[in-house]
Amino acid sequence: MRRSPSALGNRPKRRPAALPSASDVAAFIRSHPAPAGAREIARAFDLGPAERPALRAMLRRIERSGAVTRTPARRLTAGQTLPEIAVIERIGSDEDGTPLATPVAWSGPAPAPLVRIDSEGGDGFPIGARASARLVTRDDGEIEAHIVRRLDPDGARIVGVVERDRQGVRIVSADRRNRTEYTIREPDTGGAGPGELVVAEIRPTPRFGAPRARIVERLGFASDPGAVSRLAIATFDIPSEFPAAALAEAEAATPPGPEGRIDLRDLPLVTIDGSDARDFDDAVWAEPDPDPANPGGWHIVVAIADVAWYVRPGSALDREAERRGNSVYFPDRVVPMLPEALSNGLCSLQPGKERAGIAVDLAIDAAGRKRRHRFRRVLLRSAARLTYDEVQAIRDGQCAPPPSLPAATVAALYGAYVALANARLARGALALELREDRVVLDADGRPTAVVPAARFDSHRLIEEFMILANVAAAEELEAGGQPCMYRVHAAPELDKVATLREVLAAVGIPGLAIAKGQVLKPELFNRVLRRATDSDLGPLVNELVLRCQAQAVYSLDNIGHFGLALRRYAHFTSPIRRYADLVVHRALIRNAAAKGEDCGVGALSEGTGRDELTAVAEHISATERRAVAAERATIERYRAMLLAEAVGGVFSARISGVANFGVFVTLDETGANGLVPMSMLPPDYYDRHDRPPRLVGRRYGREYPLGGALTVRLVEADVIGGRLVFRIEDETPVAHGIGLGRNRRRG
Repeated sequence: MRRSPSALGNRPKRRPAALPSASDVAAFIRSHPAPAGAREIARAFDLGPAERPALRAMLRRIERSGAVTRTPARRLTAGQTLPEIAVIERIGSDEDGTPLATPVAWSGPAPAPLVRIDSEGGDGFPIGARASARLVTRDDGEIEAHIVRRLDPDGARIVGVVERDRQGVRIVSADRRNRTEYTIREPDTGGAGPGELVVAEIRPTPRFGAPRARIVERLGFASDPGAVSRLAIATFDIPSEFPAAALAEAEAATPPGPEGRIDLRDLPLVTIDGSDARDFDDAVWAEPDPDPANPGGWHIVVAIADVAWYVRPGSALDREAERRGNSVYFPDRVVPMLPEALSNGLCSLQPGKERAGIAVDLAIDAAGRKRRHRFRRVLLRSAARLTYDEVQAIRDGQCAPPPSLPAATVAALYGAYVALANARLARGALALELREDRVVLDADGRPTAVVPAARFDSHRLIEEFMILANVAAAEELEAGGQPCMYRVHAAPELDKVATLREVLAAVGIPGLAIAKGQVLKPELFNRVLRRATDSDLGPLVNELVLRCQAQAVYSLDNIGHFGLALRRYAHFTSPIRRYADLVVHRALIRNAAAKGEDCGVGALSEGTGRDELTAVAEHISATERRAVAAERATIERYRAMLLAEAVGGVFSARISGVANFGVFVTLDETGANGLVPMSMLPPDYYDRHDRPPRLVGRRYGREYPLGGALTVRLVEADVIGGRLVFRIEDETPVAHGIGLGRNRRRG
């Protein structure tokens, strides 16, 4: 077994047989008392020069996934002089995600100061990377670095598009914030031609000359079916190939016998998912509670695939699932956390198939309050697989349930849902209504439209059932003294709330009043959301309230879930696609065994230590952020692909963000986002104001405030970068487009 270094970074006596895991590295960085970069990590784990490239690649993967290193700031001490230009090395991020670096060469007895990389320069700048930067001391004493030139290490990857001209072949990065162009020698092209999307490895750069790279993977042309998803997978370095050992374990897996399991095969459980769902890991059932002491109450069963039976701690499957952290969903494919033999086979609750599960029996009263719960390891057989649309149609009397499902099942599910919805309303959970888009593909896998996803009560029904089961899991583990992988959501920071209040007042939606010493509650925001419901500003207000919130993460320390207004919460219901849920399942099984229950524990090992679980929590929080970013980037690229035909068209929009370099806008009709750069504003010199956010012209006094309505003309649709660029059209009539807002009008 690999031994982790101590918090002081002492070297182990023997060199490990292989690189440390990402969890080990995250744990070391977290516990190290000083900033830990590639040099410190290599020294701590006794890695030689041969292992350094692989270590740097691992650190880049951790950084691309959004992992942060919480490090206190160091400032200049007496006698230290700050150079104007210095080479810096990225070593992590602070608690807010701001990239941190330290000068590579630093003299004097005191440690080198930490510098914060400015917002533009830090994007896509991985841990261990170096750059030449201009250093500026801010008024508060902290040092800010403005990147002058990145000094890419050999072996770093770049994802981009091939271009060829008289000077030769080069790669232009798909990330338009990286303006470096890399030349490709003919032997290093790998057969890629102009316009192809590729992954390239940066090569040693000659002393005099442009940076060089070598193409290592061809992704196809942007217009090819599947190329947009492949581009996102490569850009965010999402693992897409399973190791042979993990595949072999999945293929060799066998279902459990009935020992230690409750037989629920005759219970008419039903799976309810979207029409394009690719895995089925939950099934539900409900009936009026037969307990006479609970009049008007409901008995609910939520059954979840027993992934823990197949994925044992320390196995190849487990290591790969932890590394991935979660499944990633794209319009044309899924990058699963588990191999298909499990995710679409033994762990998928397909109708009519006998499956192993972990079920929770729940009783709620007429007001939706939970009265009791019980977890059991079970055998089950789903009676039917329904889509959200079908369940809603059955509820509305537009069609009959399938013959395999008792007629009263759907009515009972909705009866229990109404009680749970009332309980949610009573506790004051945050009631955001956010637009969720889906990409419509044709038979060849090419996009035809990006449309809002339909939202029914059937969606909310499943959400409320899952929330109830998740709460029960957290309570069960807490009562049993087991470490729990909580899903936590902190209250918003007061300064963000103050800024939001000023913005809302400026756009004519006051009401976010907070008295001194008042405890923040979701209902404060709900009042504002209700006021904006019927307003043209409704979507923007929902987005602004969302931006004000903290980010939900996984943690062993419970601080509650602000958005759901819950004291304790864990993820239990999706172990096929989330590693956090698998960790919770294992803890529930250990808890049952500790209580002396015969639950078919099998070869399940002892629990993981708290420090290791904390590192896992940080890692899977990061992989979740990576997945969200990759999915969002894919949607934006599909939007740009469709709107490329509408360049020159005129649209109505609202300002959704204000920056020093222009304003971000959201189109009213389609929800597409884009930028109006300073050069596309009416001529003037504009200053940015933060309270409330707006740009103000010095000479003519034009103002462009957050939430302001505009008429804009599309001037560029960058499919590779997923970026739309607009210019402001003064007093230009808006023509209504069709489909995805395509506007055939030309100016």
